[in-house]
Amino acid sequence: MTSPVGLHRVVEPAGVLPQAAWRLDADPRIASNEVRIRVERLNLDAASFRQLSEKHGGDGEKVRAEVLEIISTRGKMQNPVTGSGGMLIGTVEEAGKRSPLGLKAGDRVATLVSLTLTPLTILDGLARWDGRSEQVPCDGYAILFARSIAAVLPADLHPELSLAVLDVCGAPALTARVVSRYVEDRRRAGDPRPVSVAVIGGAGKSGSLSLAAARRAGADRAVGVVPVAAERDALESAGLASVVALADARNPVALSTAVTSALGTPADVTVVCVDVPGCEHGAILATEDGGTVIFFSMATSFAAAALGAEGLAADVTMLVGNGYAPGHAELALELLRSEPGVRRLFESRLAAD
Repeated sequence: MTSPVGLHRVVEPAGVLPQAAWRLDADPRIASNEVRIRVERLNLDAASFRQLSEKHGGDGEKVRAEVLEIISTRGKMQNPVTGSGGMLIGTVEEAGKRSPLGLKAGDRVATLVSLTLTPLTILDGLARWDGRSEQVPCDGYAILFARSIAAVLPADLHPELSLAVLDVCGAPALTARVVSRYVEDRRRAGDPRPVSVAVIGGAGKSGSLSLAAARRAGADRAVGVVPVAAERDALESAGLASVVALADARNPVALSTAVTSALGTPADVTVVCVDVPGCEHGAILATEDGGTVIFFSMATSFAAAALGAEGLAADVTMLVGNGYAPGHAELALELLRSEPGVRRLFESRLAAD
């Protein structure tokens, strides 16, 4: 029986969902409710790429070799250390007659589900990738299930730019939802206090989109926190934050002090978008009692976050950004098109890669 969530593609261990599986069957022959994509580019998630690059001391050849080994061994791209993967773009080769995704042969698409659950085969040995950037040109194929999500690439944007945006499109969508609730609740209660937002890693992909989304949703003040002066200058030039603060997110006291000094109080909503571990406690300290912390980084230790909040006696709601919200792709692409500062940050990042 063909499962809409891909259970029939799980090789081991039996009985788990594809994301939790150690190995998937990436056979190119599709079931009637599946779609086969000819892959042209992967986008490794930031936490995974950083871990691989640091492990190999920046040696691109070794990074490339390990990514190939992971994919060939597991039938998918799932970093065994971070547990994360990324996403891809490509062209639909074949769509099963019972696929509900609405895709047809020839459509150029970006997958909006993680590579950690997507059956994947690489055919060219990643020969065109130097192992030094998150975006990976390649030739191969991938399989989408009935419950997978994909978006047809917009004609007005370069595919690499679209891929970079769609890779993190869940972040601005959830940020906007949470901030708008705070704004509406205070309006209904006649509470005159401004709604404040802190985005940790504000100059990055998910961070810059989250800042723009928070402002659109009605946040009165937003601080973008970055670790180095170059990112501070870039984010100030982008004009997405009310104020930009310089702090190491792994230092809880420094991070909390930076946010509180910038806003005058701890943040109502703190959004964590950095790709390094150890930022949980600082984000909690930087958030007002009764506030919300949204964790979008795959480097987050959710045990550390839960135990840290308990140990700090912090009354905060903690949300896991799961990468999906209705309309998330459209929202992120619209922010890119309409916010020049967001677009400059994305294009600068792609140029640097």
